[in-house]
Amino acid sequence: MDYAQFQALSREDVAQLVRDAGPVTGVFALNGTRRWFQLEYGHEGQAVGQAYFEAITDRLIELTALLFDYGVHTLLVPLLSPHLFTSRGQEYTSRTIGALTYLTRTPKFLDFYRQYHIAARFYGDYAGYLVDIGQSALLAEINTFNEAHLDEVRHRLYWGVCAHDSVTTTARLAVELYAATGQIPSNEEMIRTYYGADIPPVSFFIGASKPRAFDTPLLLTGREDLYFTVAPSPYLNELQLRDILYDHLFARRKAHSKYHEMTAADWDALRSFYEQNARQTLGVGMRVHEWGLWQPTNQLEFDRR
Repeated sequence: MDYAQFQALSREDVAQLVRDAGPVTGVFALNGTRRWFQLEYGHEGQAVGQAYFEAITDRLIELTALLFDYGVHTLLVPLLSPHLFTSRGQEYTSRTIGALTYLTRTPKFLDFYRQYHIAARFYGDYAGYLVDIGQSALLAEINTFNEAHLDEVRHRLYWGVCAHDSVTTTARLAVELYAATGQIPSNEEMIRTYYGADIPPVSFFIGASKPRAFDTPLLLTGREDLYFTVAPSPYLNELQLRDILYDHLFARRKAHSKYHEMTAADWDALRSFYEQNARQTLGVGMRVHEWGLWQPTNQLEFDRR
C-alpha cells in the first residue's frame, strides 16, 4: 500500500491494519509536559499546580485514547523518573505524589479506564522511593489499583514510574521464581511477573526530543521501530500518528532490496543521495543556550526527481 492510499483510509480501517499486525505494543514516552503547559496555558515562571494537572490529564487521556482508537492493544507510558521524587525539592515531590493519585483516583481517568475497558496498572521500581518519602499508604493504594480485575479487557495501559533501572528488581524476581520452581525463568515468565500479564515485545516507541529509548524493561528486542517528535509529547497529533503507523506497517516492512533489478540510473541516484548526506547523522543536534534545550539540526538532502 502506498502512502496516499493509506492516508485516504478511515481511522477504523487503519486501526484494523494495526490490529491485523498485532497485538501491537506501543510506548508513548511523555516528555516536555511543562513546556507544553507554559506555551498553551501558562506564563513564564508559573508554578506547576492544579491547572497543570488538569490540562495534562485531559491531553494524556486524549492521546492514549487516540492510540487505542488506532488499534494499539497495549500501551506503556513512562511518566515519572526518580529525580522527580528526590532532586527538585519538597514542593515538586508533593506535586509528583499528586500526579500518581490523579491516575488512581481522578474521575476522568477512572471513567476513561471503564469506557475503553482498560486494564491499567503501574510498573517500575517505585515502591522503595515511596516508602523512603513516607508514602506507604499511597504504595498500598497503587498495589490495590494494580490488582483490580476486569471481566472484559480490550486494552492494557501501563504507567511507568521509576522504571529507569530494573536490574535489581528483575534479579530479585528471577531469584524468587527460581526458588519457587527450581528452574531458570524464561523471558516470558519474567515479563509476566514484572508486568502482571503476558505482553508482546514493543512494536514501536514514540519519544520526544533526544533520540533514546528508555523505561521499558524486558520488552525491547532491537526490532522495535523508534520515533522521536521534535515538539514536546503532548503536541502529538493524529496526522503525525498516521505517518508513524504508515512507516511502521509499510515503509519499514518492504521485501529485501532488489539490487538485481536496479538500473544504472538507480545506482547513480543512490550514490548521489549518500554523497549529499555523507556528513549527516540522525540524532545529532545543538543546544540552544538561550532556552537550555537540545534541538535537532536540519538533516537529509534528497533529490526526489
